[in-house]
Amino acid sequence: MSITLSSVIIDAADIEAESAFWHRLLGGSITRTPTHHFIEAPGLPVVVVQAAPEHVAPSWPDGASQQMHLDFGVGDLAAADRTATDAGATRLRPTDEVTPETRTGSRVYASPAGHPFCLRAT
Repeated sequence: MSITLSSVIIDAADIEAESAFWHRLLGGSITRTPTHHFIEAPGLPVVVVQAAPEHVAPSWPDGASQQMHLDFGVGDLAAADRTATDAGATRLRPTDEVTPETRTGSRVYASPAGHPFCLRAT
């Protein structure tokens, strides 16, 4: 028996804003239904943004559990940082850790709905 990851489901009170963010960050295409938006990007499982009207963002890393987070490998950390923040990500670590010259390591962010994710240099 083999198991593959076919999708990642992300709850959000505002699925339009959350799916627009993930689409800008990952590329690909979006298919919308009233309660779910499906982002299909090359080489990734389907990212599904699911309507959750009562969703409250986790307060991680300085508070309660993060629930889960996603890690993305990137070739150019500085360029990926610009793409993420231009798309609407919030940095969860001090901004002085983020410099255009740095090309290694990882950086921690939150999507517009507050879901944490990391960009890691590959």
